[in-house]
Amino acid sequence: MDVELIFKVAAVGILVAVLNILLQRSGRDEQALMTTIAALVVVLMIIVQKISELFDMIKQLFNL
Repeated sequence: MDVELIFKVAAVGILVAVLNILLQRSGRDEQALMTTIAALVVVLMIIVQKISELFDMIKQLFNL
């Protein structure tokens, strides 16, 4: 597993947590929720790309 992937996901999580706290304390709960959902989509896109690369590597390994 690539360590950079873990750091990217952790960085997004920390950034979103800080933004979420700031937005909730300023009374913008809807924007905090949308920020969280957007970050979830970004992380899922990163993970799906890595899973796709894994499947391509497995296909090449078994000559499928």
